[in-house]
Amino acid sequence: MAADSDPESEVFEITDFTTASEWERFISRVEEVLNDWKLIGSNFGKPPEKGEYTSRTWDEKSRDINFADFRFSITHHYLKQECVESEGREDVEEDAFPLAMQDLLCMNNDFPPRAHCLVRWYGVREFVVISPGANCEAIISESKCNLLLSSVSIALANTGCQVPVFVQIQQKWRKMYSGECQGPGVRTNFEMVHLRKVPSQYNHLSGLLDVFKGKIGCPLSPLPPINIAIRFTYILQDWQQYTWPQQPPDFDGLLAGEVGGVEFGKLPFGPCEDPIRFGPAKLTFLFLDLDPLQAPHWSVRVRKADNPQCLLGDFLMEFFKLCSQKESTEEILGRNSVEEEGKENSDITQALSKLTEPAAVPIPKLSVSNMVHSARKRIRRHRRLDQSPLSNDMLNSILLVRDTHPRMYMCAMHSSSGGKSERDTESDDYNLFNLLKSAPSHSLTFRLALCMCLVNFYHGGVRAVAHLWQEFVLEMRYRWENNCLVYGKFVFCRRARDSGSGRDRKEAASENGILSPTSTGAGPTLSETPLGKPWDSWSDSEDEFFECLSDTEEIKDVPADRAKGGAKEVGRAKPEGRLQPHGKLTLLNTDEPLYVPVTQEPAPMTEDVLEEQSEVLAKLGTSAEGAHLRARMQSACLLSDMESFKAANPGCSLEDFVRWYSPRDYVEEEVTDDTGQTVVLSDLSARMKIPGNMWVEAWETAKATPARRQKRLFDDTKEAERVLHYLAVQKPADLVRHLLPCVLHAAMLKVKEEEASEDIHSVRKALQQVISQASKLLRHPSPDCRKLEDIINQIMALEAIVARARSLKAKFGVVKGDKGEDSEDLEKFVSSLLEEPEVAVTGAGRGPAGTIIHKLFGSAQRAALLAPLEEEAGRAGGPENRKPMGGGGVPDFPPPAGREILLRTCVPRPAPYSRALPQRLYCVLMREDFRLAGAFSSDTSFF
Repeated sequence: MAADSDPESEVFEITDFTTASEWERFISRVEEVLNDWKLIGSNFGKPPEKGEYTSRTWDEKSRDINFADFRFSITHHYLKQECVESEGREDVEEDAFPLAMQDLLCMNNDFPPRAHCLVRWYGVREFVVISPGANCEAIISESKCNLLLSSVSIALANTGCQVPVFVQIQQKWRKMYSGECQGPGVRTNFEMVHLRKVPSQYNHLSGLLDVFKGKIGCPLSPLPPINIAIRFTYILQDWQQYTWPQQPPDFDGLLAGEVGGVEFGKLPFGPCEDPIRFGPAKLTFLFLDLDPLQAPHWSVRVRKADNPQCLLGDFLMEFFKLCSQKESTEEILGRNSVEEEGKENSDITQALSKLTEPAAVPIPKLSVSNMVHSARKRIRRHRRLDQSPLSNDMLNSILLVRDTHPRMYMCAMHSSSGGKSERDTESDDYNLFNLLKSAPSHSLTFRLALCMCLVNFYHGGVRAVAHLWQEFVLEMRYRWENNCLVYGKFVFCRRARDSGSGRDRKEAASENGILSPTSTGAGPTLSETPLGKPWDSWSDSEDEFFECLSDTEEIKDVPADRAKGGAKEVGRAKPEGRLQPHGKLTLLNTDEPLYVPVTQEPAPMTEDVLEEQSEVLAKLGTSAEGAHLRARMQSACLLSDMESFKAANPGCSLEDFVRWYSPRDYVEEEVTDDTGQTVVLSDLSARMKIPGNMWVEAWETAKATPARRQKRLFDDTKEAERVLHYLAVQKPADLVRHLLPCVLHAAMLKVKEEEASEDIHSVRKALQQVISQASKLLRHPSPDCRKLEDIINQIMALEAIVARARSLKAKFGVVKGDKGEDSEDLEKFVSSLLEEPEVAVTGAGRGPAGTIIHKLFGSAQRAALLAPLEEEAGRAGGPENRKPMGGGGVPDFPPPAGREILLRTCVPRPAPYSRALPQRLYCVLMREDFRLAGAFSSDTSFF
């Protein structure tokens, strides 16, 4: 008994009936989301304006909620408001209809061309959709559907939300929704029927009216009037009398002709097929006369061809694909037979022996360029013709023929601006290359990029690109070796040097007591050298450059009487390299005028060279020794200018040089002396007096040497060899990455040129955005390939828009320059077709556009039914000459591809004394689709 009375031994099982179930938790989550989105309470708003559902912006926001382990997505769709409508809220009755019920009867936005399907079916401007998650199964069970609908009903009642909430049921492709909207004493149920075939009893308007009347069950007699809107959709399957105006490119003539062909160097443009495939004409009837020509409203929607094949886009994309190539030029073209022919000289140590061994062959015949071109001949001799991607004729049409009169395309000096003057070209985005980090449109790089792009697309792909690149590099080397004109600066530098080198050497030799070869009769003269070249430019050995003379050479070359004179004779040295007097300045130590010397031009710096030099200077560190070495490296130009200044102004001082070179570092100050006289004191600046100053050190080491006898600051021979070697080792993929900015530049210029002839505002605006994106992307050393591809896709989209504009203008007879009233209306109509999803036809079937559409349908009907051509004349006169539809002739329009019928009324439901509430039924009848979407309202207070 004691054990039984122990309370610890007693066990009680407690059931907590207050714990929420999964269903209640789901309802709570729905209510929480509605509260967070502030959708509780009444909503107010004015009736939407006509076309507002299409012209304004729709927005949405989503959130995930769970029902046990099943995930749902709840999404709020709404038409964005331009301003908060707060006026008139105090005047609204407390039991006013919810905004969604008011939208059911609004006729301003029937059949919107671009909106959510629920907007099209029910005309609501705001709603919430609960649909299964992405990886969840569809709600097919009837019990689950009813459970979700009851959950929605409870959530709406608890929160007071007046926004309609829909639940997506059945398979997603069926677009089946059930929903509910609640207001003060009213409720609207949204129901739907979807079948694959149209039942025979509902294939006409009277059957659908019977369904609508039976569903609303109105007890009134007679029944209130029902508003009916009917919309038929006719699809034009073929444009019979209009062919696509785009002419295909002449593939055989692209590289023909005297200057590389008429089209060579120009990117093609336009699609290969008509980008307009179908032109659905949707006719809206607001009364029961179902004659298409009598319909009061016509609207047209153009179906664009999906991703039409466009020439410019194909060019860009095929060229861009080469960026993924990994092979080198030798691997792509295969091993040549040069190595086999040179097996007897396989020892590389003997490669230059022929240049040093005595031979009867003249030295110019052993130059590097002749050796390169003899190798080129062996390459072509041992390469079979069918193995060469490009023929010799094609290469000759691309590259400049090696003569004194350039006459071929790529390396020619003339500009191909399409007949525009230089000023017009500059005004027409000529400086676009500054934004895109590209090259000018008349430059060699720009033309090379276009050549590579065309050769890649038409003449063999990557093998043709590798072949052309190999020949281009050999051509550049030949031109450099033989001083043939190339559109670039380094050849100009060499030509300028060589043009005066004979004269300068002769003068220099006579001044130093050295006889020139021409004075003694030894060596070839200027007129005897091939191609008019000076004799000293046939070799690029370092000994033939004018260098600073050593001290021994100076002592040896100076006459004995001058050498005995010592320092006094230096002041009387003959000046050299004078350009002009520097104003009225005189030397401080003498009264001689101060002359501006002839100096060397600074070395040109490309971006990669500048970056390389910066890395070298940065690696020197911050130590004193590194800073000193860095300063000496940067003072090469300063030292050259000091030597030129000393040669032009014998007896000068550092102060004289500073007065010309850096006037700010020569300070002049007026002071009063002890006698009260105002005197001017001048001296070097404080930074020039710092111990170890680089300027002082460089002045002490500088020798009086004119610029023509100094070692070159810019060694064009060395730099040219570096450039040629860099070009020779480039892989085709690297070449494409370098040339792609020029190709994109050319493509944007082409789009701009084609758009200017069509005057498409959307293309003009989008092109500016593409240019802005490309300018930011191409300034990066290694742009992202995916972003580059996106730029190309945007250019392709703009090309397609321009092509669609031309196709539509051709079909509707829009002629540029025609100022007729109908032409202006048609041009505006075509422009609207490009900008908007659906365009209303002014004047319906009797307007200028409607007349053309009528003829298009008639021609397509006769072609489809093989009607005789004699009927064409009878139908060209307009509607009055049209044969009646259904008669013995060919009908003007085919059977409608789709019929949309909208029934609306306002009746009391469910009882005669209930409030009159909006009722709506949307019907769509197609060949393999039948849908009824009904919104039926009922009074929950008086029933």
